[in-house]
Amino acid sequence: MALSRADWPITAALLQFDGVRADGSRAQDAPQSEWLNAFREVADAGFTHVDLTDGWVRAGDLDSARLDELKAAYTEAGLEAPAISAIRRSVIDAEHGDENLAYSHRTLDAAAQLGVGVVSFGLHQALTPEQQRQLWFWTVDGHKDPVGDKAMWSKAVDRLTELGRHAADLGIVMTLEMYEDTYLGTGDSAVQLVRDIGLYNVGLNPDIGNLVRLHRPIESWRELLHKVLPYTNYWHVKNYFRDEDPQRGTYVALPAPMEFGIINYRQAVKEAISFGFQGMFCTEHYGGDGLSVSATNRDYLRRILPESSDYDVPASLVAQNAGDVRARVTGTSNAAS
Repeated sequence: MALSRADWPITAALLQFDGVRADGSRAQDAPQSEWLNAFREVADAGFTHVDLTDGWVRAGDLDSARLDELKAAYTEAGLEAPAISAIRRSVIDAEHGDENLAYSHRTLDAAAQLGVGVVSFGLHQALTPEQQRQLWFWTVDGHKDPVGDKAMWSKAVDRLTELGRHAADLGIVMTLEMYEDTYLGTGDSAVQLVRDIGLYNVGLNPDIGNLVRLHRPIESWRELLHKVLPYTNYWHVKNYFRDEDPQRGTYVALPAPMEFGIINYRQAVKEAISFGFQGMFCTEHYGGDGLSVSATNRDYLRRILPESSDYDVPASLVAQNAGDVRARVTGTSNAAS
């Protein structure tokens, strides 16, 4: 059944909750009561769904009893947890790739115990010390996947395929988060990676906020989305103010509520729906009261999503995008050729 404005699942990311407590101990090891307090904050902001973002508590590193406590906490707060986002755990990290692969498998198993249906992975790696010193970490370059390295590309495909098959065995949808300077950092590369994996349950999380915030020339967000939306199965959404002065080599970006930033999400969501997108959204925001801004983003989404299942999408766009979806299914998409 088609989703509509009132019932479309929109999760809250947990970026604003620190994985390290004030006394230096880990949120991972906190008592259940502290987890419950955090989930109550999310519920008080008007959310009914939460993404168990692992920068706060890593579900993949909890034993079975603690997973039960985690589920009891968000359930008592009145929340559902349909998604987990595993952040900065690249399976091709030169130093930690094997460890990250094992952790990713544990995260899938944890998701299955919790009844979570979507797990998001990426190829972005830990912030560098220099990035950690900045007000906004994206103003400094981090790790870059080696362009043209066929062996590394194959390793990414093989390991993500391994995870995708595990997810399929558990009945879980796997999504890959777009992020700069990784093999998920451009529209063409991200599409090719998903096509090389070639599993029905593996798609893209087009978190293009990660790309438009860069202080350098960027790919057109409109062209990028048109390439990746046919492959999208979960969507982290956030926005940025952006200004460019190419003659002076000046590029500036700052976090913005979704409706005010450079990405026109009204247009983007309409196009996604014309491709048949029925996945969940996850609202994010960096800086300030990120939870409240995420709630503002949720309310904006509710306003622009279809009021009913009778979607008002231009017929020409539907026809054009239907052809793109057929190409995706048959493996002949121009986006990856």
